[in-house]
Parts: sequence; structure tokens; C-alpha cells
Amino acid sequence: MFRSTSPFSIPAFRYYWLGRLASTLAQNGMVVIIGWQAYDIARRTMAPRDAALQLGWIGVAQFLPLMALTLITGWTADRVDRRFIARLTAFLEILCAGSLAWMAFQGTTTLPALFTVAALLGVARAFAAPALQALSPNLVPRAILPSAIAMSSMAWQTGAVLGPPLGGFLYALGPAAPYMSSTILFGVTLTMLLLIGPVPRTALDRGRHPWAQMMDGFSYLGRNRLVLGAISLDLFAVLLGGATAMLPVYAKDVLHVGSEGLGALRAAPAVGAVLTAIWLGRRPLKVNVGLKLLIAVGLFGIATIAFGYSRILPLSLVCLAALGAADMVSVYVRQTLIQLYTPDSMRGRVGAVSTLFVSGSNELGEAESGFLAAAIGPVAAVVAGGVGTIMVAVIWAKLFPEILRARTFDPPQTLEDAPIDTPATEKAA
Repeated sequence: MFRSTSPFSIPAFRYYWLGRLASTLAQNGMVVIIGWQAYDIARRTMAPRDAALQLGWIGVAQFLPLMALTLITGWTADRVDRRFIARLTAFLEILCAGSLAWMAFQGTTTLPALFTVAALLGVARAFAAPALQALSPNLVPRAILPSAIAMSSMAWQTGAVLGPPLGGFLYALGPAAPYMSSTILFGVTLTMLLLIGPVPRTALDRGRHPWAQMMDGFSYLGRNRLVLGAISLDLFAVLLGGATAMLPVYAKDVLHVGSEGLGALRAAPAVGAVLTAIWLGRRPLKVNVGLKLLIAVGLFGIATIAFGYSRILPLSLVCLAALGAADMVSVYVRQTLIQLYTPDSMRGRVGAVSTLFVSGSNELGEAESGFLAAAIGPVAAVVAGGVGTIMVAVIWAKLFPEILRARTFDPPQTLEDAPIDTPATEKAA
């Protein structure tokens, strides 16, 4: 039996957690195979460096929908029932996975098809991310929100641990198997989301022009330099340190471990992240959170450099696990700051901007790594990215002294916007 102070004591959060776990398993099991197939198909007709370039274009295909839809998705998450948005995006992901399963079964998978599905998955994530991020604080009391964020991150990271090796194992049984598995798991996600009942919501002011409302997320970040600094730090750090984008190249041409080894490499960062998330769930950070954020980013860069030089699979796995642990601390601090410092009526829009920054660091980081690897080689690209990440941590400590001054997660007594919990304005979704 869960303790009353645990977010798992709340049924709606349990459904949310299970749905996120299933969704992350499906996404990671499928995306790792999309990358593998894209690189494998490209290698049949292209030189290795040109094939690596296709991994960069896959990242672009996923990021462009997010960039184009950010204003709309954040506004939608604050205006429309967040549960409905999450359910609709889960259904779209079911269609994407099912389509790839059918093409793999028929033997008709092509690079254009993979790029198209990657773009559609980018659309789904553009709507799902701000809705789910804004939904989570509606499910638990504010006092246990940091623990809920850690547990939610653990669900994501657990899926990231198990998804890649599961995808690699199923791919060995047949190219359609991982996509069929993802289709089923997305179905589980949709079922869990359907079980979440109405939740308290803060009403969105419908008297203002929609465009003005859409811009509120950017305006709020412009006023809150602590949150802006934390989000932009993650953007540039991961943008430069995108070693994970090069994993198919490392698995095939550097470490020579094949698709099974690729699954292990993809899972290693999440192993470190899950262990860190479990620790943070039991012992949340309480003091010097800003300093710990900067240190974590620096360690992320150091681990990236070590991975870039490694030629031994066990050492590479240790480096990636350390990289994932450092990234988990960054995610935990950033998400907690966003949720506790942002009024509920704006969480969707601020979350959409945050998602744009995060995906910019992930998808554009993949693109940057792919393009740089095509120019100077994969090893040099990874090492240079790690050095750049360390430099970003040092520069951000100077540009945003608010980060160093953040001792705890407690927001100031007076925010520029309405407080997060204003029961007088709350209504059922």
C-alpha cells in the first residue's frame, strides 16, 4: 500500500503514470528502429558519412512540426480539456505505428515513408507534451508535486531503458514486430488516459485575443529569468552534446556491435536516469538546486567527451549511464521550476515553449550531430559537443546569476502572475 504522501496513492496519477510508461516504451522501441532502418537503407546506396546525414534529417523532420505548432499547442492545452488532447495524440501515434508495421510486413519501407512518419510523430508530440505536462500538476497536491515529477520522469526513463533493447530484440524477429508492439502499447496509453476523470482547472480568460494569449508563454519567460535560464541552458547543452544521435553510427562503424548493441547503447543513458529518478523521488533536492543544475550540465559534457573517445562497449555504456544521470538532474530541476513557478492557467503555453526548447535540443541536436559528423567524422563531432556543453554551463552561470541564487524550489512570495492555486477561479474540465 502506498503512503498518503506518495503520488501513487492517487488513482488518476497511477493511470497517468502507466499511460506515460506504455507510451515511452512504444516511442523508444519504435524510434530506435526508425533510426536504424533509415541508416541501413541509406547505407545501401550512400557512403557512411552521407548515410549519417540522413539521421540529421530525421531529427529535422521531427522538429519542424513542433516549431511550427508551438503557439497553437500551448494555447490549446490551456483552452481545451488536456485529457482530450492527450487521447487524440495517442490515437495518432497508434496510426503511425500501425502504418510502419504494415509497411514493414509488406517489405515496402522507404526513406520518404520513414521521414513522413517521423514528421507525424513530431505533430503528435507537439500537442501531447504541453497537455501532459500541464495535466500532471492537476492530478496531485502541490506539496507532493516534486515527487510526482520525479516519478513521472522515472516512467519516461524506464520506458527509455526497456524500449530500445525491446525494439532491437523484436526487430531480430522481423521488421514488423517492433512496430506492432508499439501499436499495442499506444493502445494501452489511450486506455489509461480514458480512465482519468475530470480534473480541476483554472479558467482561461476568453475575453482576450487568441494571438495575445498564445504569446503569453514567451512573455512570461521573458519576465521570469530563472525559468528562462534553466530552459535555455538545457537547450544549448543538449543541442551541442547530442551524442545519442550518433549511436547508430557508433554501433555499426565504431564499436561494431550491431542492432543488439545499439539497443544497449540507447538504453544506457536511461539506466542512469532511472536510478537517479528513483533517488530523487525518495530524496528530492531541497537546497542549492541552481548550483546542482549547473554542475549536472558540466558532468553531462564530461561524460559525452569520455563516450566519444571510448572504443570498448562496457566503458561506453558506463559513460552513457553517467550522461543519463546528469541529464535526469537537469530535467528534474527544470520541470519542477516550471511547474511550481507557473500559474495553472498558463502551464500549457509555458509548457509548449519548454517543449520547443527541449525538442530543439533533442531533434536539432540530432541534426547538428549528423551534419557535423558528415563534415568532421562522428568521434570528433561527439567530443566537440561535450566540450561545447561544458562551455555552456560556465557561460550560463554568468548570463543568468538567478540560477546560482536559486537555493530551493520555493517560488517568491509574490509572483508577477496569479498564484498557481487559486480555487476561486478553478472549474472542472
